[in-house]
Amino acid sequence: MKVGPRYRMPFKRRLKGQTDYKTRLKLLLSKKPRLVVRKSLKHMKAQIIEFNPKGDRVIISATSQELKKLGWEGSTSNVPSAYLVGLLIGKKALKKKVKSVVLDSGLQSNVKGSRIYAVLKGALDAGLDVPHSPDVLPPDERIKGMHIVNYGQNLKRENKKKFKTQFSITDPEKVPRMFEDIRMKIIKG
Repeated sequence: MKVGPRYRMPFKRRLKGQTDYKTRLKLLLSKKPRLVVRKSLKHMKAQIIEFNPKGDRVIISATSQELKKLGWEGSTSNVPSAYLVGLLIGKKALKKKVKSVVLDSGLQSNVKGSRIYAVLKGALDAGLDVPHSPDVLPPDERIKGMHIVNYGQNLKRENKKKFKTQFSITDPEKVPRMFEDIRMKIIKG
């Protein structure tokens, strides 16, 4: 361990690789609430967080598990479900009078058209004002789940055994219709 008069010990969260303090400072200087998007292997989570000197305060939260209550039967870790989480948090934010936020993707890698940007597109479609570049957002056919349908059809032709294990919960043909049903429930409700 380095010790000396000029060495400054890094913060604990920086040492663990959990926080990039330079990026966090830039986001906090905007003085807007942050739309924090986190992904795991099974779920998506979006929160709107406000800075407080005693500790950040979560104003609104939405997870892909909430989609199950609305009737979503598919995977909660794909692009269509990420979009619906963004739409859900956008509607919740507008009800709480939050109109403008800044996207905080944390230490996630920024990949064009990824689930993080699907959440952003959902929040934008709900009516939130978020500074962004339009070319990072996923295309509409991907958001509606057409890539899942195409993959399911190809897999069904090539390997029926793998198709049955991978799509044992829901039929991939139902994803676009299920997506539209849940989308309309969130918009109306």
